[in-house]
Amino acid sequence: MDFPGRVRIVEVGPRDGLQNEPRRVTTAVKLELIRRLADAGLTAIEATAFVSPKWVPQMADHAELLRAIERRPGVSYPVLVPNMKGFEAALAAGAQEVAVFGAASETFSQKNINCSIAESLARFEPVLAVAKAAGVKVRGYVSCVLGCPYEGAVAPQKVAEVAGTLWDMGCYEVSLGDTIGAGTPLACRRMLDAAARRVPLAALAGHYHDTFGMAAANIYASIEAGVAVFDSSVAGLGGCPYSPGASGNAATEDVVYLMNGLGIDTGVDLEKLAEAGAFICAELQREPASRVARALAARRRN
Repeated sequence: MDFPGRVRIVEVGPRDGLQNEPRRVTTAVKLELIRRLADAGLTAIEATAFVSPKWVPQMADHAELLRAIERRPGVSYPVLVPNMKGFEAALAAGAQEVAVFGAASETFSQKNINCSIAESLARFEPVLAVAKAAGVKVRGYVSCVLGCPYEGAVAPQKVAEVAGTLWDMGCYEVSLGDTIGAGTPLACRRMLDAAARRVPLAALAGHYHDTFGMAAANIYASIEAGVAVFDSSVAGLGGCPYSPGASGNAATEDVVYLMNGLGIDTGVDLEKLAEAGAFICAELQREPASRVARALAARRRN
């Protein structure tokens, strides 16, 4: 089987991984995490979210954080924006790339951002227009692509419709998120086949949660389908506050280990990545969710 020579990893730990942490994470710690992730070779690090501190208090320092990042050549620091207000604040803080997020489930859209799918997409149209004029890249997210905590199964065609709309608006890439981690390789492949009829495969990314231990299997199925971009979170941090029972994102350490085994280049140093994960887990006073990270730590101790 022909695999891609290289896979791009979008590290979402500083945003998606930390946004629901009950323990407050200081700006200084976040900046150090981002620095360590860049040191490990990651070239896309989702830094923060320009959302209301009332709803996501961990992201309250978004402007301060973005201004303070030590930017490196070849590394992007995208930020999440829910609407024009968030985009304008991000732009003022120096954002060069943003992400907008929709859903393939009507109920999830209402629970997550208090509006319908159609209303959410309509909010993004002016954001995309202004971003284009400002030279800011926009990435799109689609949640619940392989199941919804409220509606159950989600039709692949619905995923394709939302992803296609984001692509048509001008998103350079669309990330397809298995928000509750319910997907299996066959369902994943069917979803990707539908999405690829609306969005070029080269512009699709996979964002898989590991609730049922299927993240690696779904990533493998996605590679077989032709996807070469994956979102993941260092140490497996993160989840979704509006998805009851969902565990964390695919761990970046596990993704890199898988790619190494397949002979696919990521440009990421696994040892340095695991050290970055150990750093943030020590701050959070927890063990990394990544099996690979735990195995590397045990090897170092022995």
